Amino acid sequence: MKKKIQIITTLGPSSLNAAFLKFSNNNIDLLRLNMSHIEPEELEEKIKFIRKFTKTNICVDTEGAQIRTKVLKPRDLKKNQNLKISRAKDKKFLSLYPYEIFEKLKTKDILNIGFNNLLIEIKSKKNNLINAKVIRAGKLENNKGVHIENRKIGINFITEKDKKAILIAKKNNIKHFALSFTNSSKDVEKFKAILGDSCQKIFKIETKRAVKNFSKIIKNADNFLIDRGDLSKDITVVQIPKIQRKLMEIKKNFRKKKIFIATNLLESMIENNYPTRGEANDIYSSLEMGANGLVLAAETAIGKHPISCVKFIKKMILSFKKY
Repeated sequence: MKKKIQIITTLGPSSLNAAFLKFSNNNIDLLRLNMSHIEPEELEEKIKFIRKFTKTNICVDTEGAQIRTKVLKPRDLKKNQNLKISRAKDKKFLSLYPYEIFEKLKTKDILNIGFNNLLIEIKSKKNNLINAKVIRAGKLENNKGVHIENRKIGINFITEKDKKAILIAKKNNIKHFALSFTNSSKDVEKFKAILGDSCQKIFKIETKRAVKNFSKIIKNADNFLIDRGDLSKDITVVQIPKIQRKLMEIKKNFRKKKIFIATNLLESMIENNYPTRGEANDIYSSLEMGANGLVLAAETAIGKHPISCVKFIKKMILSFKKY
């Protein structure tokens, strides 16, 4: 008998409603709340709303050690356009969160923003403002991940916002948590110390450093998630299939450990009501490699067909188990 393959879905505007939550009862194993898009003050209300309609377990996914944009209005930026970055949240300019990151930025740093390939270069820095220039056009939007292309900048493995969210979640009897941007065994141990033994923990592998340290990280925890989206910021897209296979090979030596695969499983279904052949093949290949679960992110958070996405994933799992 083949192992149970779990389905994790991310909640957002498209799925945080009675219809989807009722559907989750017999179709989804874990409902993910992404703290990158939720304020701690909203969390308790969302948990209570979810529990009105479903008994499916909720997972609170931390922001972790990631830099994010703060802008009031999205806008398209053209190559060679000038841009200002402020030290703190500002109505006029782009700012970066956590705000202390401003101090660590230097002239000539290259910032990769979001998933639409927007690149900006820091030209000068004075007092509370940074002058930057767009070196590759793209869309600037709020709350998008920022990757420093040319060097590594150390930031705390967990934010103050995450700490608040964890306290609220535990108060509301949440038993599942995920640590974004797990980079080392030390991160694993620190997260365990914060949560204690009674909670289920998923450690997300989404940086080059995490891939390098995975042989050590896997010895210290039981559940992992390969986030191919953020990983592709640190490792070229061409390398992602190879890296996924490498991590799954390491996992074969730890049979009781679980690995979930996330990002772009059904990206086309954000708009369309049926996936591409390539997506079906990617899902099947991930299951063949030994994935213990599949994670839907934007597909169910902001997509037009969240229930159809889950139904298709279930069909793929059934097909895999049959053959």
